[in-house]
Amino acid sequence: MKRVSFAAAAGLLLVAGSPPPLPAAPPAATAATTVDVRPLPPGTPAGRPLPLRINGRVVPLGGAAGWRRQWPGTYLEGAFDGPAIDVAVGPGPVSLRIAIDGDAPVPLVRPAPGLYRVTAGGAGRHRIRVSVASESQAGPTDLGGLFAPAGTRPLPAPPARQRRIEFIGDSHTVGYGNTSPVRSCSQDAIWATTDTTQGPAGLTAAHYDADYRVNAISGRGIVRNYGGMAAATLPLAYPFALFDGRTPVRPPEWQPQVIVIGLGTNDFSTPLKAGERWPTREVLHADYERRYIDFVTMLRARHPGAFFILWATDMADGEIAREAARVADRLRAAGERRVVFVPVTGLAFSGCDAHPDLADDRAIAAAIGRAIDARPDIWSHR
Repeated sequence: MKRVSFAAAAGLLLVAGSPPPLPAAPPAATAATTVDVRPLPPGTPAGRPLPLRINGRVVPLGGAAGWRRQWPGTYLEGAFDGPAIDVAVGPGPVSLRIAIDGDAPVPLVRPAPGLYRVTAGGAGRHRIRVSVASESQAGPTDLGGLFAPAGTRPLPAPPARQRRIEFIGDSHTVGYGNTSPVRSCSQDAIWATTDTTQGPAGLTAAHYDADYRVNAISGRGIVRNYGGMAAATLPLAYPFALFDGRTPVRPPEWQPQVIVIGLGTNDFSTPLKAGERWPTREVLHADYERRYIDFVTMLRARHPGAFFILWATDMADGEIAREAARVADRLRAAGERRVVFVPVTGLAFSGCDAHPDLADDRAIAAAIGRAIDARPDIWSHR
């Protein structure tokens, strides 16, 4: 198993580099892979479809149309024998990272719908991973799948990894503006510098060679959104495959051994405004704790073997961390034994709009990793 060092590996408004190497590539050409991505002429017919393994919440569009997705961090994995493979991209602005055999990913940013030829740098057996790096709050995007052109043979999809982690949160989990060199960013710059693959979820999953899902939305909280914004809070959006409040998640085949939750930044980082339903911070605290406990209780019913890690930064003069820790304490007092709270301190918040930057993301991932490593039995639960 290939492990990615936290030290070496490279969230709160309305939207949430090159990623760390992908672990566990299959046998492939021994020469170094040189990946090239180019658009094919419109109307180019697709070849034979690759069997795929898809992680993330997706909605099948039927036939060869592919999948619609909106939650961050979706990735497709396939395998093929040959020098090239085609990636089909549907409508919707998206920033993709395409990696062959675990080499450094190549960005494909805001591609027009169509087919893109990915040259693997040599014949032989290869593994491909196409990851969504961007956030898609404004609307869903479509992924059309992977296809083998002439001279390439589809191989069976890579097997699922033995380790599985789900990340639930806000912009800090999304990786909002984490690759930005400055804090002051336009909306376009925020979108362009957001990279979920380099955020805490991508880094932690790479370190443990785990499959992962990112169920996070920038700006959302447990009971209150950023600045009192009117939108579904994360627990209300969670049951749906898209952000439409009506497309349900398919029956849960996903059973993570670890569920990492980072929520509270948007509940507490801004002052209450006139007209909000909490007359005081104390009432807001009580509502947050009650709803957070209900949310974890619901997740526990779905995932009886999972270990919960609740984490928070020391923003808002420690109010967020105190409340998240209080939730963990109350869960344990009620009999929940597989839950811990992880405080994260000392972050620079040098990303867009004072969000965590890449160094901060490494620190968050390291703190999560220490909590995982403290429980040697964590991966044995199903």
